[in-house]
Amino acid sequence: MSAFLPDELERYARHFNLPQIGMSGQAKIKCAKVLVIGAGGLGCPVLLYLAAAGIGHIGIVDDDVVEQSNLQRQVLYSTNDIGRAKVAVAKEKILALNPHVEVVSHQMRLTMNNVMDLIAPYDVVVDGSDNFATRYLVNDACVLAEKY
Repeated sequence: MSAFLPDELERYARHFNLPQIGMSGQAKIKCAKVLVIGAGGLGCPVLLYLAAAGIGHIGIVDDDVVEQSNLQRQVLYSTNDIGRAKVAVAKEKILALNPHVEVVSHQMRLTMNNVMDLIAPYDVVVDGSDNFATRYLVNDACVLAEKY
């Protein structure tokens, strides 16, 4: 079980009080490794909530940059981020929200050649992609790797 720092005890106090989570459940959350594929309209809120909940290791896969047209729905980004890699900005914002999480940025497109290596170290894979080809690829890879 992971030990909690004093500010983590305060940060996760509500989780500790829930009988369904408690200290042992939060320790499992802290040890969890989650990969989020896509840092756009679906991935942005997922990333924020995973970080806020205290997921200990978060991976992000996206090859896109922030565009002005993203700003009305992709809540991690602001005007100053236009032109920057989404994974780099997302990592900064996640660490600003919760400095106790580890964030790994994978600035690349998910392909048949890299999907198995990318998902291998993670316990859970979240598909926040925006196209059916990637969704099918993620699903097939997760079934093969027994990731859920």
